[in-house]
Amino acid sequence: MSQYQCISLAQFAQLQQQAIPVQVVDIRQPEVFALGHIPSAINLHQGNVDRFLLEGEYDQPVVVVCYHGISSQSAAQYLVEQGFEQVYSLDGGHDGWAKQQAASPL
Repeated sequence: MSQYQCISLAQFAQLQQQAIPVQVVDIRQPEVFALGHIPSAINLHQGNVDRFLLEGEYDQPVVVVCYHGISSQSAAQYLVEQGFEQVYSLDGGHDGWAKQQAASPL
């Protein structure tokens, strides 16, 4: 059985620049997701996980995002167990991504 991999913010940026579309899945609560999230991310929660499993692109990379990169690991493993081939957990989570964005010059 395959397993998810942890991915750094730099590796995530590189992955997004490849020709293959990346599915970014944010597992934070919907009300928190609504306050800010990575562009193109979808909010995955109990209410829509079944639809995602039906409609998801199993052969495209999936990056799972949570607050700090801890909870996303178990969600990433779950997606691997459901048949997704290339699954990553984002180290630092949304918090790390947001701090990096704030520190980046425009």
